[in-house]
Amino acid sequence: MGLNFFMTNLFVNKGIMHQTSRVNTPQQASIVERKHGHILNVAKALMIQSHLLKIYWSYFVIHVAHIINMLPTPVLNYASPREMLYKTVADLNGLKVFGFVLC
Repeated sequence: MGLNFFMTNLFVNKGIMHQTSRVNTPQQASIVERKHGHILNVAKALMIQSHLLKIYWSYFVIHVAHIINMLPTPVLNYASPREMLYKTVADLNGLKVFGFVLC
C-alpha cells in the first residue's frame, strides 16, 4: 500500500474525495478518462486553430486546464472549480486568445 492510503485525515480536512479503483479495470476510471479525453481534444483544437507548432503541446494542455478550472460547471452548481477552491469568483478579463501576440 502506498502512503496515500494512510492520509485519510488529510484528505477529509482538505475536502478531497479520495477514490480508488482496481488495477486493470478501465471501466472504473471512466470519468477520469472522459475528462482526460476532453482536455486532449480541446488542446488539439487550440493547436489547429492557433497554427502553432506541436513543440508547444504542453502549453496547449496547461492553457486548457486553466480555462476549464475557471469556467462554471453544472456539476458544482454553476460555480467554477477555481471558485470552489479559492472561494472567490474567477476574473475572466485577463483571458486572451491563445497564440495571440501583442505588437
